[in-house]
Amino acid sequence: MDKSKPALLVTGGAGFIGSNFVKYYTEKYPDKQVINIDKLTYASSLDYIASISTDNYTFIQGDITDAHFINQLFKSYFITGIINFAAESHVDRSIKNAEKFMTTNVHGAFNLINCAKNAWEKQGNLDKNRFHQISTDEVYGSLGATGMFEENTPYDPRNPYSASKASADLILKSFGYTYGMNVVISSCSNNYGPNQHKEKLIPTIISQALKRKSIPIYGDGMNIRDWLYVLDHCRAIDLIYHYADRLEKYNIGGNCEVTNISIAKKVCALLDDHPLTEKDGFIHEQLITYTEDRLGHDRRYAVDDSKLRKDLNWKQEVSLDEGLEKTVDWYVRKWKEKIH
Repeated sequence: MDKSKPALLVTGGAGFIGSNFVKYYTEKYPDKQVINIDKLTYASSLDYIASISTDNYTFIQGDITDAHFINQLFKSYFITGIINFAAESHVDRSIKNAEKFMTTNVHGAFNLINCAKNAWEKQGNLDKNRFHQISTDEVYGSLGATGMFEENTPYDPRNPYSASKASADLILKSFGYTYGMNVVISSCSNNYGPNQHKEKLIPTIISQALKRKSIPIYGDGMNIRDWLYVLDHCRAIDLIYHYADRLEKYNIGGNCEVTNISIAKKVCALLDDHPLTEKDGFIHEQLITYTEDRLGHDRRYAVDDSKLRKDLNWKQEVSLDEGLEKTVDWYVRKWKEKIH
């Protein structure tokens, strides 16, 4: 990598969405320089990014809460943009230990933009270099049976995870207004696809089913989420990072509202038919069990992404059925040694 050329800093690029984005971005833009930093927590893995081989890409292990580390990056590389994926993201874990979420998601985001402000002021590019914050639809709270979250929906987080992401969004937005920084924010609905940690819903269903163990579904299973295939999300981020106006906010949705129990049944049906699962007449759906609902469990999320579709001509390319088939196949092949 040529350290004198402009580079995009991607944080959390060995996690689920970040790793998919880095692979997508380096393949689409092989001539653009990318620095990927990740703390390498339990939810990230170098295996997710092992296939990236371009000379314009480098990975560095590091923590966004470490100001000295981030400042050294700005001294060592000509960083002209940041996309911040780095975050603690599991609601259950935030309920059990909120401190980690506040440290990484709030202080880490502040540290990143504060270091960027100081470096970009010296470059004279404070209003040009872009900072793109990857947020979540959970910052808006919970919906009833109707309606959708819009970009101007007031924030109403219901658990420590969503509160930490909402806090970060407001801090970053304040830097845009106060210092004139080029900040944009995007909030996505529930992502699914390869590289997601097995604690999340779909990987949990697959993992438990392959071991023929109980598949736990919270409450009555009727919590509704809007499902978005991860590569559709990556394409949206690409558009927003390059073309959105300063201080814009965009929602990214899948236009696919489905209950958790329906997702579980769809995944089980795909496992029944997968060529690598045993064909002994076993029906994976019979493993589904209902467990006590978790604290702060929002009933329904759904985002209105018409602004993104209109302004930047984004559209969803992968249907839920196609995306689930790709996802189930990826995990089965990854975990096939656990089948027997």
